[in-house]
Amino acid sequence: MRLRVIHLTGCLDLGGQEKLLVEFAKHADRDRYDLRFVSLGTRGVLAAELEAQGWPVTALGLGTGLRPRLPLQLAKMLRRWHADIVHTHNERPLLYGGAAACLARVPRVIHTKHGRGTYNSRRQVFLTALAARLTNRFVCVSDDCASLALAQGVPVERITALHNGIDTACFTFMGPCVDGPAVIVARLCADKDLATLLQAVKLVVRTEPTFRLQIAGDGPLRADLIRLVEHLDLAKQVQFLGVIRDVPALLRQASMYVLSSISEGVSLTILEAMACGLPVVATNVGGTPEAVADGATGVLVAPRNPESLALALLRLYRDPVAARRMGEAGRLRVQEHFDVRKMVARYERLYDGSTVQAARGHAVAIRA
Repeated sequence: MRLRVIHLTGCLDLGGQEKLLVEFAKHADRDRYDLRFVSLGTRGVLAAELEAQGWPVTALGLGTGLRPRLPLQLAKMLRRWHADIVHTHNERPLLYGGAAACLARVPRVIHTKHGRGTYNSRRQVFLTALAARLTNRFVCVSDDCASLALAQGVPVERITALHNGIDTACFTFMGPCVDGPAVIVARLCADKDLATLLQAVKLVVRTEPTFRLQIAGDGPLRADLIRLVEHLDLAKQVQFLGVIRDVPALLRQASMYVLSSISEGVSLTILEAMACGLPVVATNVGGTPEAVADGATGVLVAPRNPESLALALLRLYRDPVAARRMGEAGRLRVQEHFDVRKMVARYERLYDGSTVQAARGHAVAIRA
């Protein structure tokens, strides 16, 4: 008899965490697990993809704000569905889903913390640490994220570090396109700090006027960033593409991938770029240095530092031989360490409780 796994998420819009849900849907062991997906918000753009894989989706359509009766509502659903495992994604689903699973006496609760986050209040941190005690496993997508969870009060015996993964079969190795633009795929929000990236591009084009940047994605800061491009006189060098569904096609024509975040888990788009053979220029934050080997698969720089970022961009732009060497190393690194099938299999071992715990370092994390 298959175990029924309920994935509980805040929304199903197009983002890194949400894209991982599609990977769970595609690569689950269907002989052992029966999946169902619940969004606290709307169906978003990904519900249809989940349903296309044969799994039902329920969207509650809730807005922000406190919902004191929600655990009771969710508990009724869990009992009706005969849930065996609840898998929550990020803090709000954990707070409600953990309590609901307890009320419904669901045997196993797995939680994934998908990144550091930059705006957690003391109250949110306290409630998350409290709710973590309702989980069997508190999964963090990087060792950095696991260290933060421990510092914020999550019990060490519940913490597991388990890296994100991608389907490398969807990304053909091409290597960097020498004359192509630098590319970033990201939500246009404060965490990604695209203002610093644009300032770096301004420095680059002073000596390399043919340098170009393409920005794929949308978000609340789009209008502000467009105004900044105009202010910096970069209209000829910077292009906003909006939301791109065919990311592999975008990456195939790029010379490098860049990410200027001030906070990051393990970026799926960095892994996708590496799978295509692109060198990466990224800020040394969160789980990024666990994905990008500095000097081997890309260049890491300090956050909020346009001068350092500009120098790294120039380094790869002017040395296509080194850029290709880094791209080749990046492809191999993703295949070895960040394969989505291995990721899903490790989660499924957590579902059935068979993972052997082995302490890493100074009792920061348990690696699945």
